[in-house]
Amino acid sequence: MTYGLDTSVVIRLLMNEPPELVEKTAAFVESALVEGHDFFISDLVVSEAYYVLQKYYGKSKELAVADLMTIAEAPGFAFSPEAMSALNTPEAWKSNPGMIDRMIANGYAAKGYVTISCEKSFAKLDLTQVIK
Repeated sequence: MTYGLDTSVVIRLLMNEPPELVEKTAAFVESALVEGHDFFISDLVVSEAYYVLQKYYGKSKELAVADLMTIAEAPGFAFSPEAMSALNTPEAWKSNPGMIDRMIANGYAAKGYVTISCEKSFAKLDLTQVIK
């Protein structure tokens, strides 16, 4: 079985607080992995976690990307190809368009859609059209 993780679980695993909830969360995850289950983390959860790590925990964009990569690279955990592409962009934390914008464009491109944006930076991406 594949479980979908909510942002609250991802943040608990990354930030280790509050301790009592982290303990329960980690125990569930470890038990599920031992039983052969795995976990999927949606693009929306990646986006929320990226934001929460910066705004509520004071992490830089670079550290937020690094934290998310620790989960993305862990056995039994999977992000969408679009999220992985955005996270693996060289220096993703300073890319323009940013990581979340890249996930949006990658998600649409995977479906064969052209992304329409008013952001000039989107012109750097494939399958995009910028309204000027």
